[in-house]
Amino acid sequence: MGRAGRTLPRALRVPYRTRRSWRRVAVAASIVALAPGVVSYVRMLAQPSNSSLSIRTVEWLRSDGARALVNRIESIYYTLTAPAPGGPALRALPKQSGTVVATVQGASARAARRARHRLPRPYLPPPIRPVIHPALPGEGVWHATFSGGGSDPPVLITSYRPEPQYPQLVAGLAWINAARTNIWLYPGMQEPAVAMPNRGPEEVPRSLRYKLVATFNSAFKLSDSGGGFAYGGHTYAPLRDGLATILRYSDGRVDIVDWNGGPDVGPNIVYARQNLPLIIDNGHLNPNLSDGPQWGATLGNAIEVWRSGIGIDRHGDLIYAAADYQTVGSLAQMLLHAGAVRAMELDINSYWPSFITYRRPGAVDPANLLPDMTRSPYRYLTPDDRDFFAVYLK
Repeated sequence: MGRAGRTLPRALRVPYRTRRSWRRVAVAASIVALAPGVVSYVRMLAQPSNSSLSIRTVEWLRSDGARALVNRIESIYYTLTAPAPGGPALRALPKQSGTVVATVQGASARAARRARHRLPRPYLPPPIRPVIHPALPGEGVWHATFSGGGSDPPVLITSYRPEPQYPQLVAGLAWINAARTNIWLYPGMQEPAVAMPNRGPEEVPRSLRYKLVATFNSAFKLSDSGGGFAYGGHTYAPLRDGLATILRYSDGRVDIVDWNGGPDVGPNIVYARQNLPLIIDNGHLNPNLSDGPQWGATLGNAIEVWRSGIGIDRHGDLIYAAADYQTVGSLAQMLLHAGAVRAMELDINSYWPSFITYRRPGAVDPANLLPDMTRSPYRYLTPDDRDFFAVYLK
């Protein structure tokens, strides 16, 4: 067929100038449509941050309208990379580099002084009972982390294998002595995303590092958990009844509660940080741990991923737990096994959980609770994106 046969009738032809105008309109419309996203992304890049570009981009997508898509992609990825049950058992636990060995002479002298003055013997938690047999050397045995702690250490850490069907999985636990420590919450550069007149240092203050013994991560972004936040006795995001809340009272006591005090904190509360419902209450697992919707707008309850949590035991001491390939239920079971009577989930995904100990005063010799934790042990010694907790020697 010749050229004429392929040509549209004159009545149906679109003039060249009109086609060019339509293209210009389409290009202009695309620019207008993309402009808000480009401006938002550039604004995000201009914000101070200590996170990698890939993490910042994912977080930006999650907060800029693509949350469902990001969550779906993450869910597929973690489902495909979940470990298979079984496999060979470990021959040894990974080394926890943050431990110290107390001198026998020093411990004996302190014990003698206590006996002489008839002082009560300090409480120390019992070893974590192994659930896989035979137990590995040192499994579930607590070790001190601070060289100046003596016979009444401020922080103890251990590790054990929490799930018989996954014999290569290792969980890290930390015990925080309420009688010997002060625990403070610090806002980060970006989270909680609330308007505050002064966010503070966004890192461990240099003036307080001489008595720093540990730091650990806080919880979900408020936009993901729907929880509240109070700091310095002021409520910056309304608290919600029925959510797990870690708080500090004006007398220095720290607790984990099922919040039922309304949207604002009272004058006796210094800080309050919420995150989803309690996973343990009154020594019992939350019966709804298999019900996904109430566990946040992230990876829900059933995806096996890095998770962290904090609990309180019957003595008022705190217990932190973290491990890879955890569901909400397995995290709760881990904290219950360690003696928690109330507990809440903290942050998840490999980039966010951190528990860091410091062997000597001045934040010297920082070490991660587990060797495969992603972030540097120096994380909270420079400004950080997220809020976090610091544990100081009294």
